[in-house]
Amino acid sequence: MSRIGVKPITIPAGVKVTVNGQDVAVEGKLGKLAYTLPANIAAVVDGSEVKVSRKEDADELKAMHGLARSLVKNMVVGVSEGYKKELQIVGVGYKATLAGTKLTLNLGYSHAIVYDVPAGLKLTVTDGVKILIEGADKQLVGEAAARIRKFKKPEPYKGKGVRYSDEHVVIKPGKTNAQ
Repeated sequence: MSRIGVKPITIPAGVKVTVNGQDVAVEGKLGKLAYTLPANIAAVVDGSEVKVSRKEDADELKAMHGLARSLVKNMVVGVSEGYKKELQIVGVGYKATLAGTKLTLNLGYSHAIVYDVPAGLKLTVTDGVKILIEGADKQLVGEAAARIRKFKKPEPYKGKGVRYSDEHVVIKPGKTNAQ
């Protein structure tokens, strides 16, 4: 039995969840999200709760049961509260600028890196070194943050690069001249 999958999802005020066969649609103040449930997994709206169930007890379905419940829960939280990730750029001359839906990063390469902001995300750049990514889709927010970080991961000797604001980079000692 899936311990996660059997928990009901509470629907907050201002959020509307509709289930049409295998399709689940969630609508709230921050937008609309949709998800198609895997085969043999069903969802039912019961008053102010959503209950996800499975038709069989196969091991693969048990895992999919918990996954489907978590994804629907993330959609409900996303359209009501939203998700955000904060990135920080560390390094002399490293900076970011935002123009419309294009994020331009200067990260010490010979060229500037231009990142197209996906639809459904809101980016904010403050002081040229802090990037705030906000959106209703948890997966889209996390993926965008990971892609931006991947352009220049923090290096271990000086810590220069793009990092999450709560990430701790362990700085290695440099070479010593032992004679």
